[in-house]
Amino acid sequence: MQWLVKLKRLVLLGMAAGMVGCASIPAGVEPSPQDPWEPFNRSVFEFNEGLDAYLLKPVVAGYRFVLPEFVRDGIYNFFSNYSDIYTALQNLLQGKPDYAFSDLMRVVVNTTFGLGGLIDMATPGGLPKHKEDWGQTFGVWGIPSGPYVVLPFFGPSSVRDTFGTAADLESDYLFAYVKDIGLRNSITGLRVVNARNTYYEAGDLLDGAAIDKYSFMRDAYIQRREYQINEGREDREPLMPVYENPYE
Repeated sequence: MQWLVKLKRLVLLGMAAGMVGCASIPAGVEPSPQDPWEPFNRSVFEFNEGLDAYLLKPVVAGYRFVLPEFVRDGIYNFFSNYSDIYTALQNLLQGKPDYAFSDLMRVVVNTTFGLGGLIDMATPGGLPKHKEDWGQTFGVWGIPSGPYVVLPFFGPSSVRDTFGTAADLESDYLFAYVKDIGLRNSITGLRVVNARNTYYEAGDLLDGAAIDKYSFMRDAYIQRREYQINEGREDREPLMPVYENPYE
């Protein structure tokens, strides 16, 4: 199966990044029982940070300079509208048909009245956006998360969410089924830049904060995923600010 091949590639990329040298845990930082592979994960985290600083961030800066805000908003809305199709499927698999129907209505409204999804007409019309993926669906089905892991390029994850990422890639039409390699690479590159652009300034705030960025992002990711999987329970609230995967 192709998704197993993609998963193998992700694991191999992580091993290659980690073998450059496992990073040490800073003095005074308490180890987390959910992160038994922390030295290895920190090395992959540093690889991702370097990739972001020297490649992604300069590209996004040029993207913001060249394209006016309304064009960037249109690109964001287009990919957001596309992702609502998959979110509807995930909500259906999670036993939330009312959410799935709302997601499909978002696609209909934004595609019909929003110029093919370039304008978000659904949110102000009372159809809130949801965001679901295979990792969340696996969690709702009762599959445990397993240890925390940092994936090269994709960032914070877990063993369960690593399989979820592979399933996301396999079920993503724009990534898996567009046969023209040039077009597929162009779409993928635009999606990555668009995703990184959504937290362009937030990344600067984290860089300037006097915190251990690795621990902050790990704890935020773990708590956010727990909240997403237990969505709708009043006794569950996110304890830390959310972190969006820039490569989704």
